[in-house]
Amino acid sequence: MSGCGAEQGLITVDQALKLILNQTKSLMPETVELNQALNCYLAEDIYSAINLPLFSQSAVDGYAICAESAIEPHTEFELIGEIQAGHLSELQLKAGQAVRIFTGAKIPFATTTVARQEIVHVVDSTRIAITEHLNANADIRDVGEEISVGQILAKKEQQLSVGAVASLSMAGIQTVEVFQYPKVAVVITGDEVAKTLEDFATGKIFDANAPLIHAWFQNQGQQVEIFHVADTEAAVKTLLQHLSQSYDLVLTTGGVSVGDYDFIRPVTLSLGFEQIFWKVKQKPGKPMFFAELIRDDQTICYLLGLPGNPAAVYVGMQIYTATLLKALQGQKQPPSWFSAVLTHDLKMDARERFLRMSASFDQGMLQVKSLSRQQSHMLSNLMQANCLVRIPAGVALSEGHIVQGLFIN
Repeated sequence: MSGCGAEQGLITVDQALKLILNQTKSLMPETVELNQALNCYLAEDIYSAINLPLFSQSAVDGYAICAESAIEPHTEFELIGEIQAGHLSELQLKAGQAVRIFTGAKIPFATTTVARQEIVHVVDSTRIAITEHLNANADIRDVGEEISVGQILAKKEQQLSVGAVASLSMAGIQTVEVFQYPKVAVVITGDEVAKTLEDFATGKIFDANAPLIHAWFQNQGQQVEIFHVADTEAAVKTLLQHLSQSYDLVLTTGGVSVGDYDFIRPVTLSLGFEQIFWKVKQKPGKPMFFAELIRDDQTICYLLGLPGNPAAVYVGMQIYTATLLKALQGQKQPPSWFSAVLTHDLKMDARERFLRMSASFDQGMLQVKSLSRQQSHMLSNLMQANCLVRIPAGVALSEGHIVQGLFIN
């Protein structure tokens, strides 16, 4: 097979992902406040130190009752007091007695059931009557029915979602041990970036890569520092030398191919980085570069060099940058590909392709359809795309073929 992308020495997409996962070392854990831990990955299992509920409590607004058996309609009880949620009470019930109680309040000693207020008739200030049949233990949240002391709440490497944060908070967890989020610097290379419409007269273009990457991190709730550097060896070397000493990851766009002004790879190697891989048999994004620098204190700076074309940057962020960031946080798992049915034929290409597609369900089956304008310098179809689909190298696909994809946002 001949053509662009078919030259010797290229590694496959899966090989590149495997190298990232195998070579990347997780950052050290740190203890953070739970309210600062959203989207972080746990560095240890978390066990409950309490029962949940902490005590038996009412599940409704109503009346705590002491009865010797199930209660029949029209049965009356002596009303001896009231207990609000969050208030302690020394009240103790005897057979035939009841107290007004509210949702979440601790039920008094000897309570056998709770009658919700909708089935209670208040006779007077000292008497109530039950209007419906009521079984024992109705509407009582028993101590420890949800969580018991010593029960595991969350597992190591679990990502803390909004629901997980709420669940841990309810169990009294205030701090958690998580993998540090990497400190990331983004380097946008090139002299061609336009700042105004007038700049077009000099042959410049608007920059999509910096806004793309900034928005991608912002979507994850993370901030990054973005630097622009001119296409000179001296400028690239000065900036990378500085960043490599204080960041966990340097993410670059452009300058990783073999052109006269592609300085990222040679400069990186001259600074002591060790190459892990360069060039992947994929489209877009072939001249991708991954390297590491072991600093004097034995900490590591990784550099992931993405090509400059914005579609290649987008693919690189969704697949490789996401995988690398997770690996730095203890998550050594490849992307979770979905399976879907291709709705049309596709021609063969020498390289594995990542096509921007639209995925939708039809009669319970996930289907994907390719969009036009797939060239690496084009992004407009991202207005309609909701997934990237892997198209294998060296084969033509027909309608109905099962393909793998990744949902994007």
